[in-house]
Amino acid sequence: MSKIDESFDIQEYMTRGVERVVADALKATWKDPRESAFMLKFAAASKAASRKRKAAEEAGEHIPPFLIASITSKCNLHCAGCYSRCNHATVDEEPVSQLTSEEWFRIFDEADELGISFILLAGGEPMLRRDIIEAAGRKPGILFPIFTNGTFMGRRYFELFDKKRNLLPIMSIEGEKETTNARRGEGIYERLIANMNELHRRGLIFGASVTVTTENVREVTSDAFLQKLSDRGCKAVIFVEFVPVTDESAELAPGDEEREYLREEIARLREEHPEMVYISFPGDEKSSGGCVAAGRGFFHINSHGGAEPCPFSPYSDVNIRNTSLREAMHSPLFLALQSGDILMDDHDGGCVLYEKRELVEQLMANS
Repeated sequence: MSKIDESFDIQEYMTRGVERVVADALKATWKDPRESAFMLKFAAASKAASRKRKAAEEAGEHIPPFLIASITSKCNLHCAGCYSRCNHATVDEEPVSQLTSEEWFRIFDEADELGISFILLAGGEPMLRRDIIEAAGRKPGILFPIFTNGTFMGRRYFELFDKKRNLLPIMSIEGEKETTNARRGEGIYERLIANMNELHRRGLIFGASVTVTTENVREVTSDAFLQKLSDRGCKAVIFVEFVPVTDESAELAPGDEEREYLREEIARLREEHPEMVYISFPGDEKSSGGCVAAGRGFFHINSHGGAEPCPFSPYSDVNIRNTSLREAMHSPLFLALQSGDILMDDHDGGCVLYEKRELVEQLMANS
């Protein structure tokens, strides 16, 4: 048995996380019969998926409950310090070699069969691939949070979200107007607020994703900022620590003081404001016994089909075009990471795999 297996039950941790999100969503939507009906069905589907994963675990195979799918490399924004652009994973034009909607639907089918409950759709800007998002809407047993900059959300998307309640927009916001527009571009904050107001008017659940930096950590955890989100119907806030990929942006990465402040504030928010779900990455991984990437809790498929440990660690030794989803999650690289010490290592913050990228590259060379 591996060191990870002895020290930590990843199945129990991630399953409880899924069930908590579903339970909170049910509590938040009891006044909306349509939304509650969907969440009740999804709760049943989530429990069935959990049973599948448990059965696989008992048979000696670990199936993570989460998958991150970057369905496009194209994005219309140039956010300051974007790790994806610095890694050349995000570009201005749509590359010709990206996975088709049919290929993605095959992945969604296989994920459903394996018992994967959540597939996070990312990019680039995922709403540029409406064909794939529509395909995701045809898998009601899986919840698809869509991490979007919000600039392509219009009437047709609002109508789609209304019909397909398993599609959950998660809009990126950096704080108040000045902070958001400074990082994302003039007028972006105003567009996000308009989107939130329309989603709220239609009775649709949505969430927010916040990149936490040394400059905005107190602003984005303040009651004033979060109350504005809650008043507009936001049900989940995902705090992601900024990962520096250039020397120039290193000063934005939260240090020990900021991370401790964030940890304490999230604990307070969960206690005092249970009307929203608060998730911290990688902060919540502290309680999980280490990084949950590389198939421990999730893994990442890039827009070209490469199976990677996570979006911050763009290394792949297998392509989903040439293999099944099950085979991809047991790639030599993933197995080496799961059985080694890198995922458990102490690190300064952000992403341990990015910080230890030279060691990951060595494993790639040996896998």
